[in-house]
Amino acid sequence: MTDGTRPQEPLADLVGRPGKDAVVVGGGLAGITAALALADAGVRVTLIEGRPRLGGLAFSFQRGDLTVDNGQHVYLRCCTAYRWFLDRIEGTALAPLQERLDVPVVDLARPEGRRLGRLRRDALPVPLHLGRSLATYPHLSLADRANVGRAALALKGLDLADPSLDAQDFGSWLAAHGQSARAVEALWDLVGVATLNAVAGDASLGLAAMVFKTGLLSDPGAADIGWAHVPLGELHDRLARKALDSAGVRTEVRTRVTSISTDENGRWSVQVPGETLRADAVVLAVAQREAYDLLPEGALDAPERLLEIGTAPILNVHVVYDRKVLGRPFFAALGTPVQWVFDRTDASGLRDGGQYLALSQSAAQDEIDEPVAALRERYLPELERLLPRARGARVNDFFVTRERTATFAPTPGVGRLRPGARTKAPGLCLAGAWTATGWPATMESAVRSGVSAAGAALSALGRPRPHHLFDVEEAA
Repeated sequence: MTDGTRPQEPLADLVGRPGKDAVVVGGGLAGITAALALADAGVRVTLIEGRPRLGGLAFSFQRGDLTVDNGQHVYLRCCTAYRWFLDRIEGTALAPLQERLDVPVVDLARPEGRRLGRLRRDALPVPLHLGRSLATYPHLSLADRANVGRAALALKGLDLADPSLDAQDFGSWLAAHGQSARAVEALWDLVGVATLNAVAGDASLGLAAMVFKTGLLSDPGAADIGWAHVPLGELHDRLARKALDSAGVRTEVRTRVTSISTDENGRWSVQVPGETLRADAVVLAVAQREAYDLLPEGALDAPERLLEIGTAPILNVHVVYDRKVLGRPFFAALGTPVQWVFDRTDASGLRDGGQYLALSQSAAQDEIDEPVAALRERYLPELERLLPRARGARVNDFFVTRERTATFAPTPGVGRLRPGARTKAPGLCLAGAWTATGWPATMESAVRSGVSAAGAALSALGRPRPHHLFDVEEAA
């Protein structure tokens, strides 16, 4: 593995030796997955990443003595592909799952002492596992709780293979099934905004149904939440690089691919500054707009559709207090601009007795470009309202991270725009959370896309797929 310096042996020589070669363009979760799967199948793989690190949009950076994640990322027990990825890089113990779903929800609109509710499951079969939680959820009226149950049963009956679901918006469907504005705010959007990065009215019914059917209505433990207890860079960069090294993958960071094409023998030529790499297969694991720029003519029937896939931002607000103000790992909030708050103290390396909180603000179109001073003025008073112990605490640091194109926008109709892993160019495959995985733009979708792309590339190379790849596909 290199850290951005050129190897003494030219890349072209490394890739051009006898046997089957593949180049993976992009070192996010999709690209890492594709590279590992191809290498496990005996293909020589070179992974090219333009950034100085791996991990894509799930990464860490240093701010003074703190190790900061660019944003809070979680996964669910039903995210079988990402769980496979954690196992593959030997990182499972560093990102544990809850033993049982338990989400504290604080509603600032309620009187003091009555603001806390919980969404948690019991050890009962679906849908009884959530029955007691919904029956006692204080942020919904009795009528809303009854209507939520009926809507959940209707959602469970939807056929995810029905393409007409993609053309409808989730908000209209919820209204047609008796869901009040309060129910949407206190339950459906509470979950949906965090997973879809869109409010119900802006989200495809197909994607929303997939999230709720899979996460809440498939298996009692499907929605149990997991998150990294270490910086994301420890998982998606350091451990991923270690796994790639062990698999024999050549990893090149700070290297940008400028073009790809086929030569007179039908092999692929991948152009990087100063060199041309030859390969039998190429996986493009980059964002949709970059994929559009690199795709050779004829690879997709309608490549312009990639440019029609919109993007959605996520804003993350980071606050470091001089003392502990939150006694639980995380909570969700209602009646306030604050959405989800996570304690990142231990993961960041903060050791002075203070506490570091990260606020994850999805669907942040209205705030993504606001000045830090304006965000500070808005969010610090909200945290004091939510956390009484914050009212006397000193703020040692306040900063924001912005991902303006954090995810693809899950708008109605987006499904017809998302391409599969295979292209019309033999040996050229696509990967990325934006491809046709059936999932919204999550770490799970990224890993699944890498699995699909590797499978398609191996088929093009005439290579059998390793058993673990079949396992992930079955789980998917």
